[in-house]
Amino acid sequence: MDWSTGYSASFYAVEVNQNTWSDGGRIEITSGTINRTTDSLRESANFGCVNLTDKSEKWVRVYMDTSQSGTGAHTALFTGLAISPEDNIQGNYTSNTLQCYSVLKPADDMLLERGWYADARTSFSKLIRQLLEPIPSRIEFESEAAVLKTDIVAEAGETRLTMVDRLLSSANWIMRIDGYGNIRIGSISTLPVATFGSLEYDIIENDVTVTKDWYSCPNVFMASNDTGTAVAKDYDVNSPLSIQNRGREVWMGETGVTLLGNETLQDYANRRLKEEQQCIVTASYNRRYVPNVYPFDTVSIRYPAQGLVGDFIVASQSISLGYNARTSEKVTGVAS
Repeated sequence: MDWSTGYSASFYAVEVNQNTWSDGGRIEITSGTINRTTDSLRESANFGCVNLTDKSEKWVRVYMDTSQSGTGAHTALFTGLAISPEDNIQGNYTSNTLQCYSVLKPADDMLLERGWYADARTSFSKLIRQLLEPIPSRIEFESEAAVLKTDIVAEAGETRLTMVDRLLSSANWIMRIDGYGNIRIGSISTLPVATFGSLEYDIIENDVTVTKDWYSCPNVFMASNDTGTAVAKDYDVNSPLSIQNRGREVWMGETGVTLLGNETLQDYANRRLKEEQQCIVTASYNRRYVPNVYPFDTVSIRYPAQGLVGDFIVASQSISLGYNARTSEKVTGVAS
């Protein structure tokens, strides 16, 4: 079907068998919102339903069925852990709220014991699989090659998930969760997964907010760990953020850096400086839902009338379970 034009949509949820990860009994939902981000649990959701009698914690999956001129699609939007903390009782009619967390919740609920550590030369993917073992969904890696370059020790209050995030940051890898709750770990791709434009695939609404934020972007990055300190500085004459073009230094730092593979501490500082500078332009807008666009993905946007032209990284999404699954999206990048 053509996702760039209108379509009708209906939504429902099912219980998910934790052992087989397959669909079970159906749950009727009346409304809802799915939120996706690039950090912490990555996903959350809230759904309205009626006459829900089983109040136990359960795994659920939410589907969207769409139809358009004789064609259609069956799309999984979210899979996660759900509880129903609230009832609104009106005679024989009871409306309920399903509060849902992503599949990462079991890993975030488990603290690492004091003194937990991993030796240098430990396999990166093997270590993450161990840390995410409480999660019932499938975990895939783009590569199994990386190893820890230095020992890593858990900090006070460290959970399995926060340790995974430390490892992902060190490897410059990201973690995506699809609608079925399956996890894929790999590098960020700069190739656009979709193009939205006023002349083609016109799905963005007219009300667009574009912010050019210079003050939060550094031109110096300092990285340190037990082995030393490295500083990266932007002296690029073509960079509007460089020290000479800006006329001052703006610092950002990170301590306790864990290195993977052949990356040096200086390489790490150089990389992190470039990453933190990808925030000159931030845009927020509403659009029709399209599948297979998630946080961390790159989208190409071509709306010159709104001053929005370039490639951007999706930072967050909020999907409303209503007409055209209206999606509120925030993107960041350097506009061309």
